Amino acid sequence: MRRTKSERQRMLKETIEQTPFITDEELSRKFSVSIQTIRLDRLELSIPELRQRIRSVATDQWNETVKALPLEEVIGEVIDLELDQRAISIMDISSELVFSRNKIARGHHLFAQANSLAVAVINDELALTVKTELKFIRQVKQGERVIAKATVEGKDDKGHSIVHVNSFVENELVFTGVFHMYQTSGHKGEQNDENSN
Repeated sequence: MRRTKSERQRMLKETIEQTPFITDEELSRKFSVSIQTIRLDRLELSIPELRQRIRSVATDQWNETVKALPLEEVIGEVIDLELDQRAISIMDISSELVFSRNKIARGHHLFAQANSLAVAVINDELALTVKTELKFIRQVKQGERVIAKATVEGKDDKGHSIVHVNSFVENELVFTGVFHMYQTSGHKGEQNDENSN
């Protein structure tokens, strides 16, 4: 059954309120209308485009707290961050990130998003990846959005922080990784111990 314009716009507004990082392409599929119709609906409803919605969610409060690397060096857009706890970033798979012949994302881009998020979540001036355990669950294609979620889960037996990163397209897990992170705090005496042997 075809919806009226007012019904569609009401549902569109509700959808964006519930999932602010949904793309116009995803909305056009959801409501079975053209992307142009979605854009016109957003304009009429004064709903900003996706990038502006992301920026409005990403507040200055945590933008200034990233220590281990500048925020602009994180691969993808960080939309949530609580140091030594958790972080979330979003990366849209554009034509530059895929193999031209099959439009499948190159794996190192998914790794870079997850690894840089694991660095960003560490509350230290220096955080370096010393070991990873990675699993690519399924291929990611051009036009899809990858949401990476990092969680700090304590220390390993060498005192490295353990960061779990799961990456999703919509609600489907596409990549998972465990990152063992060296950081300067907690390792101050490590160099001296090694030198004394």
